[in-house]
Amino acid sequence: MSESDLASKYVLQTAGFDARFPNTNQTKHCFQNYTDYFKCITAKGEDYAPCKQFKRAYHSLCPSMCSSPSHGIARFDDQRESGTFPASLEP
Repeated sequence: MSESDLASKYVLQTAGFDARFPNTNQTKHCFQNYTDYFKCITAKGEDYAPCKQFKRAYHSLCPSMCSSPSHGIARFDDQRESGTFPASLEP
């Protein structure tokens, strides 16, 4: 498969600018997109297309398990599943 075939099949994007988070440290931006995604799917369902933007943004901004299992998406998922997530995910 050539590079042009791959480029037409996949679109790579990062999270866009959000005026609420103007600084270099994007931790709060990561957290907000994670909570917004779960609030969105609770209110509208997983098939609601605008919710996917929040998911793409938090996957782009939040650290993965590779950097540290005690931070990022894996930690948020564990907290959410155990009921200790520090924010309400109700819409």
